[in-house]
Amino acid sequence: MPLKIDPTLTAKKLLPRLERMFDLSGEKILSIEKGWKPEQGTPVFTVKGRYTSRGWTEWTQGFQYGSALLQFDATGERQFLEIGRRGTLERMATHVSHIGVHDHGFNNISTYGNLLRLMHEGKIEWNDREKELYELALKVSGAVQAARWTRLGDGTGFVYSFNGAHSLFVDTLRSCRSLAVAHQLGHALMGEQDERISLLRRLVEHAQNTALYNVYYGEDRDGYDVAGRTAHEAVFNVASGEFRCPNSQQGYSPFSTWTRGLAWAICGYAEQLEFLREVGDKALELEIYFRGKHQSRDLARVMKRLRRLAATAAMSPEEIRYWMTRAATVTADFYIAHCCADGIPMWDTGAPNHHRLPANYLDKPADPFNKWEPVDSSAAAIAAQGLIRLGNYLHATRNTQQSARYREAGLAIARTLLDEPYLSKNATHQGLLLHSVYHRPNGWDYIAPGQKVPNGESSMWGDYHLRELALMLLRKARGEQYLTFFSCVPQTKSSP
Repeated sequence: MPLKIDPTLTAKKLLPRLERMFDLSGEKILSIEKGWKPEQGTPVFTVKGRYTSRGWTEWTQGFQYGSALLQFDATGERQFLEIGRRGTLERMATHVSHIGVHDHGFNNISTYGNLLRLMHEGKIEWNDREKELYELALKVSGAVQAARWTRLGDGTGFVYSFNGAHSLFVDTLRSCRSLAVAHQLGHALMGEQDERISLLRRLVEHAQNTALYNVYYGEDRDGYDVAGRTAHEAVFNVASGEFRCPNSQQGYSPFSTWTRGLAWAICGYAEQLEFLREVGDKALELEIYFRGKHQSRDLARVMKRLRRLAATAAMSPEEIRYWMTRAATVTADFYIAHCCADGIPMWDTGAPNHHRLPANYLDKPADPFNKWEPVDSSAAAIAAQGLIRLGNYLHATRNTQQSARYREAGLAIARTLLDEPYLSKNATHQGLLLHSVYHRPNGWDYIAPGQKVPNGESSMWGDYHLRELALMLLRKARGEQYLTFFSCVPQTKSSP
């Protein structure tokens, strides 16, 4: 295992670093708020230390205002609450009804979801009208997200990406928390002839098909089947509903592993395992077995495909947890084995110039200034949270064999990210987490003079996920309530 861990490291020991990070974070948020003009679009990533936009989809605006809400949660400074609340109320409504993207969980849970959570936690004043607004936004967002549905030949389906109905992105797994929250709020997607479509069932089916087609298990699926690697995209024939091939949009190739996609899988499955534990077996059985007009026929087809992933063919809550845990642990193990000693990964495990790096580069701390291939700190921030959550989940379910290993790995990565050269201490740089990469194949990342690969820049999702990771650890160090995306729903109780 290249990643060097310290079994004695705890959230409390990281407290000085966490508090320093939020001191720096506040300065960055205020700098963006002061200089950013809404007509420029959404800030996406930095060029020469200043945030710029990049029109592809507006998937990062929720991170902009959500970051201010996380900052308020950590510090109690009202100016950040007002930035986040005002931005949400003025700018986020179009994201709620956006039918063209798979990013609802990113945009709307980060804004409306955080505001509703803060209200239920008593950190902001209670306001019935605002509560109703936040709940309505989250209900509609979850249903709109679930409506982007491709049905496969076996009767199951997936939420398709902005590429089109043929496209299953590994990223979307974490965005499916919009379905989870809407379901917990009692909502459903209504279809033709008033068919009630369960959001929980769609979440489970999407997670299942991501596990089947975007995650590898070392079972000779193809010539590049290495256990734990992920494909960014799975491509389907929408006429027949059959799987055709893996693909990659932001990674190097379909047969290498884009590490941010890998991180989305780790974090997404860990979060959904926590969520399903809160939902409970009875509610899960009700939605899986008895909802939908063609449930029995569809379920039989689902079972046939699941036989290669489990010992039994029953779509029970235990079975769902089995394959979801398997997907989470196999991707976590792959990440730990393929990151550098300090927990930072290269942007893609098969990038073409890896052979020019030192033969033992994984056994050393990552070098973001190497001249051959960039690292991706944003993947590390996402993976660190996922590893800690996975460790917490396994510990809570008395599966302690690997729980300590995953938590210790996540804490080790967090320690790396909370210091230089990844934490930006330069007051003139608007980014918080340095050495993040956006889209290497498209050449969108800024390369500074004298450098051959991107480094020294930040992304809105990287900054947000560092803040989210840090807030989770800060609350743990302070003995506060465990942070989950579904804490915004009052019926649920978050896990320790």
